[in-house]
Amino acid sequence: MRYRSRVTAPAAALIGTAAVLAGGNTAFADTDTKPGDTPGPETLGDPVFPALGNDGYRVGAYHLDFSYDPSTSLVDATATLELRTTQALSRLSLDALGLDIRTVRVDGRTATFEQVDEKLRITPARPLPARARVTVCVTYTADPRRALAHTAWVPTADGFAICPQPDSAHTVFPCNDHPSDKADFTFRITVPAALRAVASGSLVCTENLAGDRTAYTYRSRSPIATELVQITVGDYVVKERRGPHGLPLRDVVPTARAEALEPALALTPGLVEWIEARLGAYPFETYGLLPCNSDDPNAFDFTGLETQTLTLYKPNYLLQAEPKIGSHMMHELVHSYFGNSVSPATWADLWLNEGHADFYGLLYRYERGWADSLGLTTFEARMKDTYARGDQWRRTSGPVAAPNAVNLFDSQRYLGGVLVLYALRQLIGEDAFHAVERTFLARHRNSSASTEDYITLASHTCGQDVSGFLRDWLYGTTTPRMPGHPDWTVTPVTPSLTAPRRQAGVRWHENSATL
Repeated sequence: MRYRSRVTAPAAALIGTAAVLAGGNTAFADTDTKPGDTPGPETLGDPVFPALGNDGYRVGAYHLDFSYDPSTSLVDATATLELRTTQALSRLSLDALGLDIRTVRVDGRTATFEQVDEKLRITPARPLPARARVTVCVTYTADPRRALAHTAWVPTADGFAICPQPDSAHTVFPCNDHPSDKADFTFRITVPAALRAVASGSLVCTENLAGDRTAYTYRSRSPIATELVQITVGDYVVKERRGPHGLPLRDVVPTARAEALEPALALTPGLVEWIEARLGAYPFETYGLLPCNSDDPNAFDFTGLETQTLTLYKPNYLLQAEPKIGSHMMHELVHSYFGNSVSPATWADLWLNEGHADFYGLLYRYERGWADSLGLTTFEARMKDTYARGDQWRRTSGPVAAPNAVNLFDSQRYLGGVLVLYALRQLIGEDAFHAVERTFLARHRNSSASTEDYITLASHTCGQDVSGFLRDWLYGTTTPRMPGHPDWTVTPVTPSLTAPRRQAGVRWHENSATL
């Protein structure tokens, strides 16, 4: 299990504002609550990661300005956050870990601050009223190679990429690190002219600067959850092509591997066309792949990651033949709809992301006659096999929609989620199921949605009350009967089938059936 590190200040450092005025790197304010104080809660109450997020405000926009120095591997950064308070605040907090904070300003005024555990506590010069628009500016330095309890940084030989999911965006920039608080993003990344910087969204400006350096500015057209941000620096070439309806596609590819990776990259237009026929128009301004410029097998512990508008991959994975990679490429593309456009309201709702991504990824696989990892070639055969495992998975991993930090990314959220969707389709029919899917995506586009939101919308859209049916499938401790398949049976639970435990907060995309 991943353990949190605690940053503790020596007693001599607890001198509040004086440390800031004296130019110290960290100011430690008195954290005792006094009469009349209204510090914002340091949680959003997530059932899986209760320490994530902060209440008392919502973020409207992040403006991140990074300057990368390859000689030191350090990033000098300024994060400017546009907030709107939801209550009066004498103090607010951001999630932050492993960042060397230099200054904090609130509406242009110097603020005192302290770093405790994974929180950056900020005390503004004046209390903030409710429903106020506030700008918070934090300057800091980050070391992508620093050893932390957990980190989003992926160092490479010539730069870095980031993997924030699920709980590590705040190792890259101070933020309200929870998918329910999505915001607009602008990125300005300054690098040596020999390197390329790319981020989520679209390129809006390139500046040639003194000292043979270049600044790239990107802006998102749609809000992004912090766990879906991508920022990468390296020796990359950007390859552009057109998708359906003229959709701009851009792949960010290691220069030395551009030719070898082209067969995989060329698959994207067809993938987009296939999923648009089922889920509607692609929801963002661009899409593409980022084969991260690293051959280190330990650089990140998954095959692909759905950072918004730019899916991160291990480059060697994409060198395989289409039947080996096509269904997983579809899995990651589907996350543009389920997970990115519609984000989970809490991490307990992860099955909405992964279940849908595997559902359509498997459909894509079996339509092409590609055998899966079990040698099966039909959706029905795979669901029958998964159904048989249902009670065992519920015992070792809990119900589909009730994960914890240890089993969050195991097979129950992936294939278990697929089985729920398959059961719903069996019950209401294919046409009604497609109507539920499209209506859910349209209703919650650019926001977040919960399992309860999906249950409620499914009943309303299909014209029958499926709430009890779905709750049994999502929260029950035993596997319900499968509609249309009275002959399917569940394998009895045996202790010898206990699943291995996974490390908390780590992506285990190998649980995806689309690999």
